[in-house]
Amino acid sequence: PADHQRRGARPFEHRPRIGHGGAVAVGDDRNGDGLDHAADSVPVRPALVELLARAAMDRDQLHPLVFRAAGELGIQYLTLFAFSSENWRRPEAEVEELMGLLKHFIRRDLAELHKEGVRVRVIGERENLSSDIRALLEEAENLTRDNQRQTLVVAFNYGARDEVARAMRRVAAKYAAGEVELEGLTAEYLDEHLDTAGIPDPDLIIRTSGELRLSNFLLWQAAYSEFVFLPCLWPDFDRKAFEEAIADYFSRDRRYGGLSREIAS
Repeated sequence: PADHQRRGARPFEHRPRIGHGGAVAVGDDRNGDGLDHAADSVPVRPALVELLARAAMDRDQLHPLVFRAAGELGIQYLTLFAFSSENWRRPEAEVEELMGLLKHFIRRDLAELHKEGVRVRVIGERENLSSDIRALLEEAENLTRDNQRQTLVVAFNYGARDEVARAMRRVAAKYAAGEVELEGLTAEYLDEHLDTAGIPDPDLIIRTSGELRLSNFLLWQAAYSEFVFLPCLWPDFDRKAFEEAIADYFSRDRRYGGLSREIAS
């Protein structure tokens, strides 16, 4: 249906193979609140992989697990939930540590990501961030703007409800200025004003830590996402769990409101 197709994410027509694009999201509750390689012989359509990860993750495990696995599996989009807009409620020392993680990431990993052809895109509210943090985010985006191999989306100071509210304010301002008619206020038009404009919706969101909720993450974009909830905590999330979650996704029949493949055939 058009509601799914509007963001460029396409449903799999066959049981897909990892290796030509993909969609997955992984996360635990730190923000407050073995795939069989024989499957590589099966065709796949491009998809999106969202990585719903947390700022307090093991920094040394993040890059090897995510980017090596994602690159080998052909995943084109990853999203890191680096800092939630609710995280400001945490103790000041912990907030400072989370900010330190961002600085550590920029200083340690940005050059390597750029070398590997990864484009960095940041979503979330920036106006209330300190100037040094805003500068780091802008540096990451500007340096990697023209890269095309993969896209890393960093959700920083991000909350889904806030994202939609900010998009609504932008749309309302354009309506008040006469830039758009009432009939033009469609879901697609609002979508164009979200932080994630131009980024495909996630096909799969993986949630670790045994929690069965989204925690204010990509609420609009997750309308047709599949979910895998895992009991393991983020530090225990390894490649085997990653691949098994993807295999689970591949076993599902995504209908988007239509008939299943079995009935349709």
